Amino acid sequence: MLGVRTVLLCVCIATVTHGALVISRDALSQDAQSETRQLKKRSPVSEEGKVEVRSVKVNSKVASRFAHTVMTSVAINRANTSKEVFFGVELPKTAFITNFSMEIDGKLYVGEVKEKQKAKKEYQAAVSRGETAGLVKASGRKMEKFSVSVNIAAQSEVTFTLTHEELLKRIGGKYELMTRVKPQQLIQNFEIVVDIFEHQGIAFLDAYGTFISNELLPLVEKTVTDTKAHISFSPTLEQQRVCPDCDGTLIDGDFIIKYDVKREKGIGDIQIVNGYFVHFFAPGDLPHVPKNVVFVIDVSGSMHGTKIQQTREALLTILDDLGEEDHFGIILFDHEIIKMKPSLSKATKENVEDAKIYVRNINSRGSTNINDAVIEAVKMLQEDKARERLPARSVSMVILLTDGQPNSGESSLDKIQENVRNAMNKSMTLFCLGFGFHLDYNFLDVMAKENNGLARRIYADSDASLQLHGFYSEVASTLLSEVNMHYPENVVDSLTDHHFKQLFNGSEIVVAGRLSDNDLSNFLVEVSAQGLEEDLSYKGQANTLDWNVMFPNEKYIFGDFTERLWAYLTIQQLLNKKESGTADEKANATTRALEMSLQYSFVTPLTSMVATKPQSDEGPADTLIADKLTEGERQSPAGSAHQPRYTSTSYLHQPGTSSKSTSYHHYPVTSVDGDPHFIINVPEQNDSLCFNIDDAPGTIFNLVRDPLPGIVVNGQTIGDKKVDPGSKINTYFGRLGIVHQKLGLQLEVTTQSITVLQGGTQTSLSWTKTASLKWPSADLQVTKDRSLTVTLKDSVKFVIVLHKVWEKHPYHRDYLGFYTLDSHLLSPKVHGLLGQFYNGVHFEVGELHNGDVSDKPDATMIVKGSELSVTRGWQRDFLWDVKNGERGAMLVHSQQRHRTHRRQSQRLHSLWNIQNHLSCTKS
Repeated sequence: MLGVRTVLLCVCIATVTHGALVISRDALSQDAQSETRQLKKRSPVSEEGKVEVRSVKVNSKVASRFAHTVMTSVAINRANTSKEVFFGVELPKTAFITNFSMEIDGKLYVGEVKEKQKAKKEYQAAVSRGETAGLVKASGRKMEKFSVSVNIAAQSEVTFTLTHEELLKRIGGKYELMTRVKPQQLIQNFEIVVDIFEHQGIAFLDAYGTFISNELLPLVEKTVTDTKAHISFSPTLEQQRVCPDCDGTLIDGDFIIKYDVKREKGIGDIQIVNGYFVHFFAPGDLPHVPKNVVFVIDVSGSMHGTKIQQTREALLTILDDLGEEDHFGIILFDHEIIKMKPSLSKATKENVEDAKIYVRNINSRGSTNINDAVIEAVKMLQEDKARERLPARSVSMVILLTDGQPNSGESSLDKIQENVRNAMNKSMTLFCLGFGFHLDYNFLDVMAKENNGLARRIYADSDASLQLHGFYSEVASTLLSEVNMHYPENVVDSLTDHHFKQLFNGSEIVVAGRLSDNDLSNFLVEVSAQGLEEDLSYKGQANTLDWNVMFPNEKYIFGDFTERLWAYLTIQQLLNKKESGTADEKANATTRALEMSLQYSFVTPLTSMVATKPQSDEGPADTLIADKLTEGERQSPAGSAHQPRYTSTSYLHQPGTSSKSTSYHHYPVTSVDGDPHFIINVPEQNDSLCFNIDDAPGTIFNLVRDPLPGIVVNGQTIGDKKVDPGSKINTYFGRLGIVHQKLGLQLEVTTQSITVLQGGTQTSLSWTKTASLKWPSADLQVTKDRSLTVTLKDSVKFVIVLHKVWEKHPYHRDYLGFYTLDSHLLSPKVHGLLGQFYNGVHFEVGELHNGDVSDKPDATMIVKGSELSVTRGWQRDFLWDVKNGERGAMLVHSQQRHRTHRRQSQRLHSLWNIQNHLSCTKS
């Protein structure tokens, strides 16, 4: 029976999510076998279903760094009944979807870009009619996934087409075009074709795949001339096979093209096509300008363990990269501010070695005071500059690394941004690194952009130290500062940004604009900047480029690619500006970005693409939605049982959700821990639900079940050692079981032991010592007496937390918490007690009134037209203190309240259709 205990006001933040599932190995195996049978029934390529994916094609054309990619998939239903067909593609985060269409039985259904709120209403209307929807979700660090499913009639064919565009960014002296290919099946017609056209000439080009073996390498065909490149990869059905008699495919990974263009000294390359121009500026052979950098490092308690270790590793490497003319300082902060030295140090060999000793002794401690730490770094730079301790021609920067929310000192995010903006006063650059998801990324992003910098999320994976060093390498070498691009005012208008605080080595400045005068005889361009020893000035004349002459017989988008490039760049910059500046500036930027998104059919964070397939005799209508995520909305740890704080998600269209403006971004987390067991965060409504399942100890619950990869997570409850007469029996999760059928992995975790069955080999791990195991299919990491992290290949990550109780406690015993990270990597078919919430839930809460306890008001919840009583209160967070928890007490209800909740839970049970998904089987 499912009972609502409370609606939570969630104030905690975490980097992982928790959930709990337990089951015996036999039961897990039975579940996995059942899911495998279901997978065969549902798979689009199964023999039983007779739905065949005939073709997957990726075609990219790049003109002057502007990439236009079309992904096409064709499937046919050979069965005698209608079938569900899936289409899923991954595209770069920086890309904008420009088209989505379906051709079914010769009829074409084309998506239309609409303002997001209007598209949302159409979605909600479709949901009320029982129709389906497609969502874009984050997928790893660089990609996001668009996936839809539609029913097609017997003996019918469907063609899916998705188009996206992006401006390739130069990082480390090269451009990268990446295509993620994971068909998960053999494809009769599979091909990737890329054509690159660069007027400046191609300096070098490399094409490879993370999945390409020596046998497949000859299939990567490259033809490179001075200004053109053609790359193709088209393996036959037999060449895709893992082995001659296998149905598995080798095609699983990323296909990557990296290249750069030839460059001449001077003003750079200016291209004018059909009334629009684009200017690329990246001078080479310039000496590096000395930098003054203060590293502001979060050492609060949440950085404990792996994160602080990885930060130390990254700093040690970064210190080695400092030039002798550079100056550096290190500030550590929790609730206190600690400076390595009162002023910056020159990066001599001796000073660097002293700093390394200091860094090796960094440890995590208290809470998080971001405001005072950054302000102190600014003061250090300003004082050293005023006292002429720093080179006259040098650049100053602050690099902030944090993994959490400010909860010491000034805690208002708006006020911190204001304080930092006033202190820096455009005299230096701020870079913000957000470690994991235990933070408000939007807060860091805005603060960095307001101070000429940028923010970057650091993923809490095994290579986090490499990510930190990689980011530093991007901004470590300044070639020019205060770069200004000048164009004749009477010739151009609608310019994109043309002032840049710094130009980094290996990067590129891009400016685009619209011509207001076709007379280009006086189109003089000037670039001014500050170099190492003197002010520099580049001057030159722009010339019209005739692409039809340069690239004859190539039709592509040469006629309008400069206009679309200008529009893309303008929209990107307007989206940045709408987060900072005055209220009027934000409103104007938002309005203009929306107008241009609609005009050029770009799916941006302000728009959605809607494609509707009308209802037929064979099935209901399908309303398909394509959205664009911001980094702050991207999926992070999801599925946690006790942390309403750490999870970001895609834009979830839930009927009736609010679009309230707030400086905080709340992300959906579902979790399992303690009693009450389940917490469901609902970010669209800035709220959370907490509920319990009152059942006897020993009950086995299905927490997560994903039939496509064959993932099953079950949990078994235990009770207190002793229950006083007339008292409620408290239950906890004492045993968890995880199965991944495709990877051949079975895992059983109890409060005493960890047992793994992989490839027929059984391995045991102990909670009493830190250890790790690595297989091609999974990684396991045990932190002594604290947690187990299970990372499945190309899939979710589970974290199991061990709660240890005093051995002689008269009532309580050890128990487990369960958290799910990256739940967006699960399929749309996922369900279970936790899984059913991964795609969101809608509710309304009203009639707030005083309850039995003064600080815990009661309210009425409405779910799809039905009402139930709920109570608002606080819940514990056990992420860092698994014994006592943090931020508030557990909820306490009277026996009458318990009975009320049990009665109402039966109604909620049917309202959410949970009985179809829970599989609550008693042992």
